[in-house]
Amino acid sequence: MTNDPRGERLQKVLAHAGVGSRRYCEVLMEQGRIEVDGQIVTELGTRVDPAKVSIHVDGMPVQIHEDKLTLALYKPPGVVSTMEDEMGRPSLAQYVEDRPERLFHVGRLDQDTEGLILLSNDGELTHRLTHPSYEVPKTYIARVEGSVTRGLGKVLTRGVTLEDGFVQVDDFVLRESADRNSIVEITLHSGRNRIVRRIMEEVGHPVMELVRTRFGTIEVGHLKPGRTRQIAGTELSALMHSVGM
Repeated sequence: MTNDPRGERLQKVLAHAGVGSRRYCEVLMEQGRIEVDGQIVTELGTRVDPAKVSIHVDGMPVQIHEDKLTLALYKPPGVVSTMEDEMGRPSLAQYVEDRPERLFHVGRLDQDTEGLILLSNDGELTHRLTHPSYEVPKTYIARVEGSVTRGLGKVLTRGVTLEDGFVQVDDFVLRESADRNSIVEITLHSGRNRIVRRIMEEVGHPVMELVRTRFGTIEVGHLKPGRTRQIAGTELSALMHSVGM
């Protein structure tokens, strides 16, 4: 990394990205906690072009490109995971129609499933979050038919074979079990179509209701159906870091 005399002062870029005040960012620089293109930068007079460099604080990436936006959306049931539906069904676009950015959905949720889905115009982040090689975990809570026993967790973590191949869950928690239905929490990184529904159908407990509560490092939290919130700051840094950015 070389000093770009036509660029902005590094501490100003960091402050604008939400890392902290300019003075705080200067302290981080003096402590050797800032990297620009892989090199530690301690010189307070350093100038950079935000469009041409990558910056990390304590090893975590900082999103410095103002045109990049990532949102968390709680998708209600009955909404299709597309930005435009030729059949006229409710789609994701209606929840971001007031935004000027052209956003893309990160992965999909089937029409009947509700919960967390990400929308972004960051092509590299979207690619990494959806590519199988990065094995991004997703967590779901499902109400399923029948009384589930704790032994089912061992079955699912060992894996089951579906019509399109073998699949394992990463984690399984039995939240509640009753005679007619049970509540389970499932974490897996497979992105195959309707995978949770097909897994539970295979083991004799069809899904009645399904909610995605976590995507990678992002949790749905207190987000209400049909509402969005921006992923930024340390939350965005952790998401980017989780996929090697």
